[in-house]
Amino acid sequence: MNNDIFPCLWYDGDAKQSAEFYCKVFEGDITADTPVVMNIDLFGQRLMLLNGGPQFKKNPSVSFMVICETEDEVQKYWDQLLEGGIALMELGSYSWSKKYGWVQDKYGVTWQLFLGEKPVNRK
Repeated sequence: MNNDIFPCLWYDGDAKQSAEFYCKVFEGDITADTPVVMNIDLFGQRLMLLNGGPQFKKNPSVSFMVICETEDEVQKYWDQLLEGGIALMELGSYSWSKKYGWVQDKYGVTWQLFLGEKPVNRK
C-alpha cells in the first residue's frame, strides 16, 4: 500500500493515551513515541497524533471509515469505541450496510463502522 499521505489528528495533551487506546482496539502498533508526536499504524494506515495544544478541536466532519468483514467485528469495535464516547448514529441495519454505526470516541475522534466488502488494494 502506498502510504505517503497520512492523517494527523490534533490533541491537547492526550495523544499518547489515544495512541495506546487505538492500538488496543484495532491491534495496531505505535511506531513513534515522543512528547509531541505519536505515530501509529492501524491496518497498514499510518496516523500521526500531535499534542498541539487547546487551539483546535476535533469534530465529526472528519471521520474514519472502518470496513469490517463480520458482524462480530463491527460489534467488537463499536463496544470499545463507544466506551466513554457517544453514538452519533446508532449501530443498526441501514440501506448501505446490514450493520453500521457512527461513534465519537472519548478522544473526540469519529469512526464509521460497517459490514462490507474490503476493496482490492490499488497502486
